[in-house]
Amino acid sequence: MLYHLFKYLENIFVFPGAHLFNYISFRTGLAFILALLLSTIFGRRIINYLQKKQIGETIRDLGLEGQMSKKGTPTMGGIIIIIAIFVPTILLANLTNIYVILMLITTVWLGLIGFLDDYMKISRKNKEGLNGRFKIVGQVGLGLIVGLTMYMSSDVVIRENLEVKGGINQRVENVLYAKHDIKSTKTTIPFVKNNNLNYADAFKWAGDKAQQYGWILFVLVAIFIVTAVSNGANLTDGLDGLATGSSAIMGIILGILAYVSGNINYSGYLNIMYLPGTGELLVFAGAFIGATIGFLWYNAYPAQVFMGDTGSLTLGGIIAVFAIAIRKELLIPILCGVFFIESLSVMIQVAYFKYTKKRFGEGKRVFKMTPLHHHYQKAGNSGIQAIFQRPINAMPESRIVIRFWIVGIILAAITIITLKIR
Repeated sequence: MLYHLFKYLENIFVFPGAHLFNYISFRTGLAFILALLLSTIFGRRIINYLQKKQIGETIRDLGLEGQMSKKGTPTMGGIIIIIAIFVPTILLANLTNIYVILMLITTVWLGLIGFLDDYMKISRKNKEGLNGRFKIVGQVGLGLIVGLTMYMSSDVVIRENLEVKGGINQRVENVLYAKHDIKSTKTTIPFVKNNNLNYADAFKWAGDKAQQYGWILFVLVAIFIVTAVSNGANLTDGLDGLATGSSAIMGIILGILAYVSGNINYSGYLNIMYLPGTGELLVFAGAFIGATIGFLWYNAYPAQVFMGDTGSLTLGGIIAVFAIAIRKELLIPILCGVFFIESLSVMIQVAYFKYTKKRFGEGKRVFKMTPLHHHYQKAGNSGIQAIFQRPINAMPESRIVIRFWIVGIILAAITIITLKIR
């Protein structure tokens, strides 16, 4: 709103200083600061309200160190994150930008699903919230909206990068761009020479319909990614500050990728697709980073509030849709490696337990407990005696979180350098 207001004042009244709102970097800085202030200052009031209403976390005794001390800690703190993202974006972003609109829809959509899940858990006084099938339907629905919007919107276009080679070794001397923006199913793929992958190439046999089938595949990929990353963030949210800090790290990288993809000079230097309009997502990323860091003020160990599904589903969905919007969804296994490993540990545990129970009549485990962060938190040995059963002693929660953050930072750095490693 402020963006449009100051743009109007600049055009009509030549209002002093209004031109600053034309700069994405200026609005991103304001969005970060405003989100940080909202999440820290007003976050305290929301926490007090949750405590007053006795909206606390229900804890099952799983034998984890320090687990029962968390009982009664206010939950549904994801409301703080959602408000701190939504308000700065509404005020400072270009609300006619299709990518910004998609991110706002994502924030509200998954925020409502998570809120309903948390509300049902609190009202029933147990861990059984919204039926898992309804969560999946909501996530699939969002993925469908995102995929179809990118297919149908005339504002979602790319400008393909064209390499100019020369010399004896035919090295790339310059990168030019096609004269016109086009609708395309191309995306960025790591570790390959031209860094581009066209979903439509999988349907070359279909002739003229290849592009149409490519968009169908793109929509299906969007649905899968939104569902997987959203659930991955939900599984990761088991220790104080783990999901919040990991999400902040991912948000920083996504903001950088959005900016370079939406700037023709930087995208030319990196030899990646130029995506007109995606630079505006940097403002949303600023709000996202500010909101998550501000929430850490209260969510860091020992947590004064938990985000609940209201926050975790929303954070995961935002990261997924953001990556899809800037055509970097195939980098998610690297960037969101912490979420991926957490989800993979659960799948391995369940699959191995079912397999051994069917074959030997008794289920065995690979990890002491899943998701993976609980494996390091749980004392003693259980399951197969292998490398997975180290360490034997429980690790302090704060140490686990910081080490997972370090892994997340390493993966974030790898994500950036994949743009040049081909």
